[in-house]
Amino acid sequence: MTSSTIVRQQVWDKLRQVAYPDSRFHYNLAEYIPDFVGSADALAQFVALPLYQNSHYLFITPDNCLTALREQALRDGKTLVVSTYGIYRGLILLEPDRIPPAEMRFASWLDGMESYGRSITLTEMAQGRPFDALVTGASAVSLEGLRFGKGHGFFDLEWGMFSAIGVVVESTPIAAFVHDVQVVEAPLTPGRTDVAVDWIITPTQVRSLQRNQPRPQGIQWDLLTAEAIHNTPPCKNCSGNSPPHPCPERMKSLASHQLPEFHRQSCLLEF
Repeated sequence: MTSSTIVRQQVWDKLRQVAYPDSRFHYNLAEYIPDFVGSADALAQFVALPLYQNSHYLFITPDNCLTALREQALRDGKTLVVSTYGIYRGLILLEPDRIPPAEMRFASWLDGMESYGRSITLTEMAQGRPFDALVTGASAVSLEGLRFGKGHGFFDLEWGMFSAIGVVVESTPIAAFVHDVQVVEAPLTPGRTDVAVDWIITPTQVRSLQRNQPRPQGIQWDLLTAEAIHNTPPCKNCSGNSPPHPCPERMKSLASHQLPEFHRQSCLLEF
């Protein structure tokens, strides 16, 4: 087994003790990232951060532990992009002014978001604004910010697509939303497509990390099978394996807002 596989199995054994089962996948953590005991405390800590309060446009993964955050973000007037499960039906744009307040909880669920959101393509995203931040669940995350998902590479591919079209840059903040048992103290070796995070949010802690590893850029086409491309609409619709280009005017705006460096001072807030 690879080190990532060993780490996942070790964390999953602990996570099952605090995880909530999924209606489809029970406790099969290879198929979903669960909600967990204490996630409401993690949510309260995250929404108190300037990172969240100053954001207007977020990408939030479809993980179960982030359902309440998606609902809160919609109620706070934030526009969201959420991937469908496995990215099999692409990406969904959720605009709070188009969702009745009474339906925002349903719109935050995977079963409801397609009823109140609409599909958005990479081409349309490339002509729009950059993300203010990305929030993702994880199977495990190290204190250096290396994140492991379920092992399918969905978040790494999403980052690759977004970096290719310019809606994220090296300094775009990424927060991992996890239980304390998912935080790994041992150093982990990053793979070619692994994306490091800047923040770890748990029920008891908020960690701002010093990230020393640059993130991969663009889609790693040579690592994708023909079947994977066919089953992922945003990739399938890229003509000639080339994503759409962002508009030059917005790229100038991105450059002016990009931080001069991506190293962050490490700090730990206890709650």
